[in-house]
Amino acid sequence: MTAKVTLSFSDETIEEARRFAKREGLSLSAWMDQAAREKALREVFTAHAAAVGRAGLDLEAAALADAQEAAMVDDALFGGRPRAA
Repeated sequence: MTAKVTLSFSDETIEEARRFAKREGLSLSAWMDQAAREKALREVFTAHAAAVGRAGLDLEAAALADAQEAAMVDDALFGGRPRAA
């Protein structure tokens, strides 16, 4: 579902948006929709990252530890041989 809204932009902003939309083969409306959605997602992810940081969680270290553990299990099960696909 889409909603029609009236927005005001500076001349510079709208010209840049038109140029980017054309370059990407999108209508101005589609490009603006995508840009707004991407901005909203960045805000959500930034807030999430800040919350994780405040909680003292190190997700990168946990992911690396998980990968190392999976490699050790693979080595124990497959002896360094590649898994069957």
